[in-house]
Amino acid sequence: MRRFDDLNEREVLALAIANEEEDGRVYTDFAEHLREHYPDSAAVFDEMASEESDHRRALIDLYTARFGSHIPYITRREVRGAPVRRSHRSVIARGIDALRDEAKRMEADAARFYREAAARSTDAEVRRLLGDLADAEGDHLRAAGNIEARRLPGERRNAEDENQRRRFVLQVIQPGLVGLMDGSVSTLAPVFAAAFATRDPHNAFLVGLAASIGAGISMGFAEALADDGKLSGRGAPLLRGLVCGFMTTAGGIGHTLPFLVGDFWTATVLAGIVVVIELMAIAYVQYRFMETPPLSAAAKVMLGGALVLAAGIAIGAG
Repeated sequence: MRRFDDLNEREVLALAIANEEEDGRVYTDFAEHLREHYPDSAAVFDEMASEESDHRRALIDLYTARFGSHIPYITRREVRGAPVRRSHRSVIARGIDALRDEAKRMEADAARFYREAAARSTDAEVRRLLGDLADAEGDHLRAAGNIEARRLPGERRNAEDENQRRRFVLQVIQPGLVGLMDGSVSTLAPVFAAAFATRDPHNAFLVGLAASIGAGISMGFAEALADDGKLSGRGAPLLRGLVCGFMTTAGGIGHTLPFLVGDFWTATVLAGIVVVIELMAIAYVQYRFMETPPLSAAAKVMLGGALVLAAGIAIGAG
């Protein structure tokens, strides 16, 4: 890997051209990802990609005027200290806010890199060139803000943010909540029935572990096979299935782990405390994301959990 200080003016200009081309392609990918559900934000990235293309053409014109038609291939990955771009696919997976933040970071990183490089250079021509590139990147950042303000006024930004929240609730929170409720409530009966029937914490632990894993697998498949998400907007079936299955198992494992304690009554009391915590967590998620009144959510969850718990204890003690 080469140092930036080792690059000559021709290579610095070639690096700038490659950077502009790469950033333009990233913005185009961002736009294509957002186009279906966030058309206004997609238009922002389309225009930013167009700006990058204009700057790239200007740099190519300057390069060919000074050095000829051949542009050596050099990228930021070959230069030590150059800003390293995150995988744009991983950024896309994190949602629309991450894309907006990444675009700002890309422009700011490039401007800072060129300014620092200019400060280290002792060649007047190289310093001038690097300074011009830093100014160009600063112009990009300001232009991005102007484009967003024009293409994405407040009401449209709010509408897209609300759409993002709704999709998150449908694709992650809802299947996760269904799984957590099933795992936390439905496994109460077999765990506590086994505990009171045998008075052996180890047996209760094995029953709880089997019930939690089995319920997790069952609920995961049921959620994934329920629909493909295209018409309902609930997103990828695999993601929903994994979330639902994992939360189902987690909900059952929570009140199963205390039965690793050797003493029956100590394990039972600890499991009861965990059950209350699980049920309160379910009520909070309903209040936070489903807009269920807190007292109503707590009352419903507690009542359902208490009935299942009582059924398990009654069956085991009988």
